[in-house]
Amino acid sequence: MSSYRSLIQEGEEALKETNSQKEVRLLMLELCREEEIDLYLHQDEEAKRSIQERFQEGIKSLQQEKPLSYILGYSWFYGYQLQVNEDVLIPRNETEELIGYILAGMDEHFNDSALTLFDVATGSGAIAIALQAEEPKLEVYASDISEKAVYQAKQNADLNHVQVEFMVGDMLEPFIHQGLHCDILVCNPPYIPTNEMIERSVKEYEPHLALFGGEDGLKFYHEVFTKAHLVLNEKAMMAFEMGYNQAEVLTKQAKQYFPNARIEVIKDLNGLDRMLFLYL
Repeated sequence: MSSYRSLIQEGEEALKETNSQKEVRLLMLELCREEEIDLYLHQDEEAKRSIQERFQEGIKSLQQEKPLSYILGYSWFYGYQLQVNEDVLIPRNETEELIGYILAGMDEHFNDSALTLFDVATGSGAIAIALQAEEPKLEVYASDISEKAVYQAKQNADLNHVQVEFMVGDMLEPFIHQGLHCDILVCNPPYIPTNEMIERSVKEYEPHLALFGGEDGLKFYHEVFTKAHLVLNEKAMMAFEMGYNQAEVLTKQAKQYFPNARIEVIKDLNGLDRMLFLYL
């Protein structure tokens, strides 16, 4: 049997030619966390057989560039555990930043104690679940065109003990159909242009339905801008995640649809334009 430290070293050596080497220690950390083992205190001890077997299987999958979250079957988002599989996009760090700015913007823009929020194209349910967990006063609805994604999102809401009303349907259509209105509309749509080159781990494993936003990547923003007036209350806030190079064109479009809105572009921690906020 090997120690935890030696297993990590073997894993790093096996993956030294790939982009997945940095994930080796994270894989071991998560496997040990599941078994309530403090890796840093016990890394020179003999590894449990169950962990060694799962770790070595995980290394084989990492060699095939399978994302770590799919190997584990879950991902961490804003401190909440979310089950993920190849039916849903893995939540990104940039989207965690979006959550923080939504919470801040909500406090600034509204005095109401009770607010309704729509999460459009919810995927794993990450945004809806984190916001409802952080602000229980929110009444949260979420939509996705994928039945499999909505099923997974419901499982994640139950896992995190939050109340979210999930609906299957294309973008805003479920809300329009039911005559629902919101104070806050959040959308992290597919925004990668169809022909853009992406990493193998993303292209081969993550759902293309949740990645690509038409020829220019802007298809779904246009859909929301066109129909948002059908669901927004008079005083409202909209928050979008976007590609780092889409701020100028999306700001221009937003001004055309919402000429009286205050529009704000926010950079992520890497200094890239990543979030678009509209205050009505």
